[in-house]
Amino acid sequence: MSRLISHKGVEAALDWAPLIAELRRWYRADNVEAPERQVLSIPQPDGSTATLLVMPAWVPGDAIGLKTVTFFPQNAAKGLPTINAGYLLFDGATGQLRAALDGDALTARRTAAASALAADCLARRDARHLVIAGTGQLALAVAQAHCAVRDYASVQVWGRSPQKAAAIAADLAALGLPAEATENLEAACRSADVVSTVTAATQPVIRGAWLREGSHLDLIGAFKADMRESDDQAIIQAELFLDLRSGASLAGDLAQPLEAGIITPAHILADLSELCRGDHPGRSSDQARTVFKSAGMALQDLAAASLAADATG
Repeated sequence: MSRLISHKGVEAALDWAPLIAELRRWYRADNVEAPERQVLSIPQPDGSTATLLVMPAWVPGDAIGLKTVTFFPQNAAKGLPTINAGYLLFDGATGQLRAALDGDALTARRTAAASALAADCLARRDARHLVIAGTGQLALAVAQAHCAVRDYASVQVWGRSPQKAAAIAADLAALGLPAEATENLEAACRSADVVSTVTAATQPVIRGAWLREGSHLDLIGAFKADMRESDDQAIIQAELFLDLRSGASLAGDLAQPLEAGIITPAHILADLSELCRGDHPGRSSDQARTVFKSAGMALQDLAAASLAADATG
């Protein structure tokens, strides 16, 4: 019998350590089919444009999943979430619907967990200072997930709204994390070991000149080719990794430098599957700067949805 797994139900079912471990296991597998996501533009009556993303994935004979996501940037001015999503999970052997899951919680958990998994592969083992740039729906989850793979002594939260940054930092502190808000993003980045960006920026908010040797930059926002969170220097100076190689053409932080000829596909050293399988060792040295670009992929959703369905079974 199919069931609905609510926002709270998804969060309760997907603790960080088990979810990160499950993603690592799925990335090591070779039987997950995940076609490239569809990105559709939807004109709005007020002249703005919304986005619809469609992301299917399946493991033959095991599970089939489909996520649909809407991105309405104009919602921010209305005090509404800019991203909304739903997920359908089917039995891969019979095609029967197993569960419908709250897609917002699923997306937040799997995105944060995937970036934390990448950081576990790429960030220095002695990383102690984490910076979160952005105060949207993902900020809280990303900070928690990253703190599950490294023992941070300091977590700083920056946002264009100091009030929102302070609220996120307070929520993290209430969870026992060493968090505080900052209004000086440049200063925070210059001392950071890991910088994670969760913005809807269309122009760079992170400058490569701010990132010290040995740092790891985790780019989560800018999921479309016309969006950008980092400048060219941040990309050129770093060893580059992403969740799925084909996603480089979808996300602006890599798509724009590729189109401009500033980098080539050869500059992308590995994706998460290659890192998790041990096909690539990750950072070349403690002095190297690394960048992980999260383009988002349906494997993550299917892995997380299957884990949640099993946990609430």
